[in-house]
Amino acid sequence: MSSENNIHIVGGGLAGCEAAHQISKFGIKSYLYEMRPIVTTEVHKTNFLAELVCSNSFRSDDKRHNAVGVLHEELRMSDSLIMKAADNTRIPAGSALAVDREKFSKFIDQEIRENPLIELVNKEITSIKNFKNEQIIIATGPLTSSNFSKIINKLIKEEPLDFFDAIAPIVYKESINMNIAWKQSRYDKGNGDDYINCPLTKEEYYDLLNTIIEAPKIEFKEFENTPYFEGCMPIEEMIRRGSETLRFGPLKPVGLTNPNSEIKPYAVVQLRQDNKIGTLYNMVGFQTKMKHSVQKEVLQKIPALKNAKFARLGGLHRNTFINSPRLLDEDMRLNKNKNIYFAGQITGVEGYVESCSIGNLVGRIAAHDNLKKKFRSPPDVTAHGSLIKHLTKNANPKTFQPMNINFGLMSSINYSDCKNLKGKERKEFMATKAINSFKKWIKTQSF
Repeated sequence: MSSENNIHIVGGGLAGCEAAHQISKFGIKSYLYEMRPIVTTEVHKTNFLAELVCSNSFRSDDKRHNAVGVLHEELRMSDSLIMKAADNTRIPAGSALAVDREKFSKFIDQEIRENPLIELVNKEITSIKNFKNEQIIIATGPLTSSNFSKIINKLIKEEPLDFFDAIAPIVYKESINMNIAWKQSRYDKGNGDDYINCPLTKEEYYDLLNTIIEAPKIEFKEFENTPYFEGCMPIEEMIRRGSETLRFGPLKPVGLTNPNSEIKPYAVVQLRQDNKIGTLYNMVGFQTKMKHSVQKEVLQKIPALKNAKFARLGGLHRNTFINSPRLLDEDMRLNKNKNIYFAGQITGVEGYVESCSIGNLVGRIAAHDNLKKKFRSPPDVTAHGSLIKHLTKNANPKTFQPMNINFGLMSSINYSDCKNLKGKERKEFMATKAINSFKKWIKTQSF
């Protein structure tokens, strides 16, 4: 089925690429605009579409007890390009879905370029006047350029919201002292040895904390009131909440047995594989805002990383999102202009998979509108349905902040059906209900 009207997508990240892919399945041509490499950002390193600039993990792949695992499964049922790329470039990470970040982006880049119904245009959009009354999906993500941010400001008649996001350092495996560190997944999940563990004694732990506290930090005085995203908190902010916070968070020593010593670690820094061949590992939960000039010296306080060499140091950048509950209708269209849609992280979802899922839905919504067909959203009990409801109906516009998928958002399930269930059993009930409901819904998506 074809259409005379094309759809324009601004932003070649996860959401933009997913939207273009889904639109093409309806026989509609789209123009995908990506400003890189003509205009770069502070964190992108390549020219590939859908480059992952933070973690290489899509988080838990457990579809029975984890909400993000349910979202993974729903995306797979949607024939998602992003999930196809993730599954094809997967690397060991216990029960999590982690990818080789370069192969992942290359995979998507190639798929988009080879799709005859997607025309990739490398240019920065500085005006949308030329699009006239055509459909436009804005999926510029958290790193929207200053020029396009001004366009958004004019469209929504208010300033976009902001939060800070942090990046963890990446270490060369060959520089890790494996006489001190060891390979093991917490509680032996996955292959049992998917992480490298760097132990710390109590004295070493507090020495590291004090060094981090004293180290010079990146400051953003002009954005002093900008909050941090809770799901990607800089290590310095976690330390501020208490000296033991890390030991009950990313550095918890539980579920691990050190074969190199009979002394139980007081804390453990975990490293997760970052590429397919296993030469790079990123520091799990070690997002930092320390200045680059001191990071190496500070991180080498960890005994197993005394001689570590870093492929990438940590960093901090400002992310942009809009107040979706106030600005968008139930189909992610701008209230004041129904030809303009928003998708991805700029809408106020947080996480790779969440951004992709909104791209999935908005691509389908735009295609239905293009073909003059009525779009029916996924049931509220599904992960997709609960996310879009959160963005457009359920969230409070006055307190709106980015959020990951969680079972709390999927609370529209009739609890009388599972009132006697608790913990994992209740989660499994909700997950099964969501997946079965989505499976029925997706069958209605073809014309």
